Amino acid sequence: MVQGSDFEQMWRDLAPIGRSSSTGGYFRQPWHAAELELRAWFRSAAADRGLAVEEDPFGNLVAWWGPADAPRVLTGSHLDSVLDGGAYDGPLGVVSSFAAIDRMRADGVQPARRLGVAAFVEEEGSRFGLACLGSRLALGATAWEQARELTDRDGVRLGDVVAGGEDGGSRLLDGVETYVELHVEQGRALVDHDAAVGVGSAIWPHGRYRYDFTGRADHAGTTRMEDRADPMLTYAMTALAANKQARLSGQRATFGRVEVQPNGTNAVPSRVTAWLDARAESTTMLRSLVGAIDKLATERAHRDGTGIEVTAESVSGEVAFDPALRDDLADALGGVPVLPTQAGHDAGILQAAGITSAMLFVRNPTGVSHSPHESAEAADCLAGVDALATALTRLVS
Repeated sequence: MVQGSDFEQMWRDLAPIGRSSSTGGYFRQPWHAAELELRAWFRSAAADRGLAVEEDPFGNLVAWWGPADAPRVLTGSHLDSVLDGGAYDGPLGVVSSFAAIDRMRADGVQPARRLGVAAFVEEEGSRFGLACLGSRLALGATAWEQARELTDRDGVRLGDVVAGGEDGGSRLLDGVETYVELHVEQGRALVDHDAAVGVGSAIWPHGRYRYDFTGRADHAGTTRMEDRADPMLTYAMTALAANKQARLSGQRATFGRVEVQPNGTNAVPSRVTAWLDARAESTTMLRSLVGAIDKLATERAHRDGTGIEVTAESVSGEVAFDPALRDDLADALGGVPVLPTQAGHDAGILQAAGITSAMLFVRNPTGVSHSPHESAEAADCLAGVDALATALTRLVS
């Protein structure tokens, strides 16, 4: 079993960084102070272990161990968070990766392959709106020419924050053949299985869509209800419709971000912009879900005398992890549960790019994630480190 002391010390070091004193949640958006402090911590943790750190033009980091000219195996996760997020989403995978190397060294493992611990940047998409941005850019799945024009909520361009490189390219993942990402489970399947650790089978298709509802600004007191063209009403009914359609089909649909103009207490809005996050078991079911929501939204807009425009900002198809690696890891870990995830991950980007990938999940006792209430038990985290060390030892030996 891995010794808890190193893991627990790393966890204590990270705990205060970017934490809100009022909510207890984390604000670790890319290229802001807290995330930059985490990047400095990553470099320090790597230096403590004699690992060589490389950074690509987009800010992705990898700390390497083992022979430089050998085939490469990658682990790790991300350090950024959603707004007011939990402690475990991302950092658990990075801390566990360093702890797994500690365990492997203690066991006398001499890697025949080069092993890297990655910290991918902007996995959550909480600042520039595109999830898994760092891994997408590192692999060329998203072109820098397009990505550099992305803006945050303050209008800051990505291209003004990070250099991106002259040719927009990254060589950081050259030679990587396999990737294993450990992550806190963002659900309760492992609770139902009474298991501390599980292996991922697939990632559900996932889309982010911007809904622009337009109407006419007017006086909240003097304008009769029947005389209004109120886009807030259309949005509200669309949000209810999305919830109902997702429940009926057993899928996921969430409006989690809304912007209102002119955003006055005593004014009927002229515009409401809302973002839908939709996820489904298959690409066909995702299209069906979003299509049903769009149809109901359009019908409601006609009744309300408002306008509606829908833009798909990003859509990712289903990703099935490599079945041979999946089954090998599940067997090596004693027949742990194999389960799909509805959350997006960098492992999905790497698998889609042709890098054999797998995921390990650590039990989340409540299933709550993207929240200050996200949690994991210390014993389960250490079981995750043991599982990751076992997996990586098999891959680098």
